[in-house]
Amino acid sequence: MKFLQKLGKALMLPVACLPICGILMGIGYALCPATMQGGDITGIGNQIGFFLVKAGGALIDNMALLFVIGVGVGMADKHDGTGGLAALASWLMITNLLSTAVVTTIMPSIAKNADATLAFDKISNPFIGILAGVIGSMCYNKFKDTKLPDWLSFFSGKRCVAIIAGVVSIIVSVVLLFVWPVVFTALITVGQSIAKMGAVGAGIYAFLNRLLIPTGLHHALNNVFWFDTIGLGDLTHFWAGETSKNVSWSLGMYMSGFFPCMMFGIPGAALAMIQTAKSNKKKIAIGLVGSAALCAFVCGVTEPFEFGFMFLAPGLYVIYAILYGIFTTITTLVGFRAGFSFSAGATDLVFSSSLPAAQKTWMIIPLGIAAFIVFYVVFRIAITKFDLKTPGREDDDLDEENITLANDDFTAMAAVILEGLGGSANVKSIDNCITRLRLEINDDNKIDEAKIKSSGAAGIIRPGKGNIQVIIGPKVQFVADEMEKLCK
Repeated sequence: MKFLQKLGKALMLPVACLPICGILMGIGYALCPATMQGGDITGIGNQIGFFLVKAGGALIDNMALLFVIGVGVGMADKHDGTGGLAALASWLMITNLLSTAVVTTIMPSIAKNADATLAFDKISNPFIGILAGVIGSMCYNKFKDTKLPDWLSFFSGKRCVAIIAGVVSIIVSVVLLFVWPVVFTALITVGQSIAKMGAVGAGIYAFLNRLLIPTGLHHALNNVFWFDTIGLGDLTHFWAGETSKNVSWSLGMYMSGFFPCMMFGIPGAALAMIQTAKSNKKKIAIGLVGSAALCAFVCGVTEPFEFGFMFLAPGLYVIYAILYGIFTTITTLVGFRAGFSFSAGATDLVFSSSLPAAQKTWMIIPLGIAAFIVFYVVFRIAITKFDLKTPGREDDDLDEENITLANDDFTAMAAVILEGLGGSANVKSIDNCITRLRLEINDDNKIDEAKIKSSGAAGIIRPGKGNIQVIIGPKVQFVADEMEKLCK
């Protein structure tokens, strides 16, 4: 859990870039539908819309790359940029080695397997981006102080980190070469089975679609239900102007359920997060999840919201996916039908409502109100009952930020804390947040809490074995720096 929360914290920076891009794309799409649906782009309005779509897409389409750098730097000790460089090296290595062209050259048999080929067509996804970020940051943390023989001394320390990350990425690529197509193909098989289950199957698909977002494997299911991989093609038939009479299923059933969830459910969940945020962090929560909710409503881009909490509170994310499944089943049964060419936001709802397959689009109002209330209530109860660390509920609180140290002799304070921890040999890693030292130690039995508190620390928290947090206040960075020096 500690690792996942650290990962979630690292993702906050790249995620913060996305909401404005999603909003730009939604506005641009409204001005110029041809950017998504095809057709000529003429006239000043269409050209402005095209420009806005491309501006927003510059980051939305390269989201995985943002995660590479964000995770690489965010999880590296002291947020050193070398971790980001190593992560980029890992990303380039993995995505190049596992590109369809390279894979089909190494293993020609894959070229004959449409599902396997499709799997490698989708290799540049957020999951691989996060994986590369983790590889880069972990290699930095492990090998940043490596000393090589004199004749290789140029590559000692930080200079060897990207090289090692590249080697590790080769090994990871070999593993993924065999694992990735198997998992991808298995999901397509699951999708084929779900397609026979009617409204319940649509709900299961929506649940799995959201659940697989962090891995990028949702593309496997999307290709089963939205495109003509197995003879379905809910999206392609819907936008071709056909109706349910032209196909063997209720056209639009695999897209419609996303509309109430994305347009209204996410704003409800976001409101719950804002209201349960700590009083001194409500503005931060509003800025992050509020803008993400607006982004989801306008154009259906949900990643800024989802990646903002999925690693901080993975259990809540599973609940979130379940709610999608429930609402998709209900939406299918009540007959609301709408489609999207981009995603399930207000923009696509407006444009799809005039197509022949669209039905009872007015029901977005009662369905949306229900989704808003249910998402809000469920999220609020879950967050407060289980004290989930959603945005704005991090451990640091207002009192900690107002702590005033007795003096500014940070070196002396660091020395006393280090002695209370059992000496530098007992300290595995030193990190800090806004107000706390976050330390990993080897032996809990060597900790002398009374000694640590005698340094002037405001408090001590022990979240788990091998971990201790020392509450210092807003000047914690200076104490952490001195501890680093003493440990060296």
